[in-house]
Amino acid sequence: MQGTVDGFTYGLVTPVAAFLMAALGAALGLRCTTRSLHATRSCRVGWLALGSLSIGSGVWTMHFVAMTGFTVQETPISYDKPLTFAGLAVAVVMIGIGIFIVGYRGATRMALITGGTITGLGIASMHYLGMAGMRMAARFAYDTPLVVLSVLIAGCAATGALWAAVTLRGALSGLGASVLMAVAVTGMHYTGMAALDVHLHLPPTLPSDLSAVLPGDRPAEMIGPMLVGPGCFLLLAAVVLLFDPGAVTGEPGKAPHPRDHRDHPVPQARRSPRNDPHARDRRPRSTAREGAGRARYR
Repeated sequence: MQGTVDGFTYGLVTPVAAFLMAALGAALGLRCTTRSLHATRSCRVGWLALGSLSIGSGVWTMHFVAMTGFTVQETPISYDKPLTFAGLAVAVVMIGIGIFIVGYRGATRMALITGGTITGLGIASMHYLGMAGMRMAARFAYDTPLVVLSVLIAGCAATGALWAAVTLRGALSGLGASVLMAVAVTGMHYTGMAALDVHLHLPPTLPSDLSAVLPGDRPAEMIGPMLVGPGCFLLLAAVVLLFDPGAVTGEPGKAPHPRDHRDHPVPQARRSPRNDPHARDRRPRSTAREGAGRARYR
C-alpha cells in the first residue's frame, strides 16, 4: 500500500525555520573558517574545529526542524537514537575534513573541489542516515536520479560557499556565502524527500498502543531535546565570534608601522670621517700634537 506523504504539514513554517537554522550554522562556521586564515598555526586548528562543529550542528538542526513537518498519513513516525546521532557525528567529521582542507590549502582549485565535495557528501550522508533512523510500519524506496541530484546540489553549493568564505571579504560576501550554504542544505533535503516513496505494510488489526508496532522514541519526546544541544552550541559559537573583532570584520590585524616604535629608534648609520667636517676636531690630542711637531721641525 502506498503511503500518503506530506512534507509540509505546517505549511511554510518548517521550511523557513529550517532554512534560517542552516543559514545560522553556515554563517558561524564559514566566519570561523575565514578567521582561521588570519590566525597563527596553533590557533588555526581551534577555529577550523569550531567552524566544523557549527556547520554540522546547523545542518543537523535544520534536518530535524524540517522533519517536524514530515508526516505519513496512515502511520505515526518514531526515531532510532543511535542512527540519529550517528548522522550528527558523520556530518561534523566529514564537514570538518572539507573545511580543514580548504583552511590549510587555501583557495586552490583542487582544495576547493576536494573540500567542497567532501563537505557536500557529509551533508548528504547526514540526511540519509537521519532518514534511515526513522521507524514506521513501512518500507522506504528512493528514486535514484533524484538522490544523485540531491548529492550534486549539496556538493556544488558547498564548494561555492567555501570559495566565497576564503576568497571574498566583507560582511555582504559572508552573508552571501552562508545563504549559499543554506540553499545547499535545504535544497538537498527537500530534493531527497521528493525522491522518497513510502510503502506501508501495516498489520491487519492495529493494537491500541502503537508502541508494540513502532519501537523507538516518539517525535515529541525526541526532537525537542535533540535541538537543545546543537542550539546551545550555536549560541556559544556566536558568543565566541562576537568577542573576537577579527572574526566579526574578517580582516587581519594591521602590522605595526616602523614609526610606531618610538621607544626603539632606528640607529643612524655611521658617518665616514672624510665626509664629516667635524671629524678632525674629534681626533685624539696626542695625534694632533704629533702632527703639529712634525710640521714645526721639518
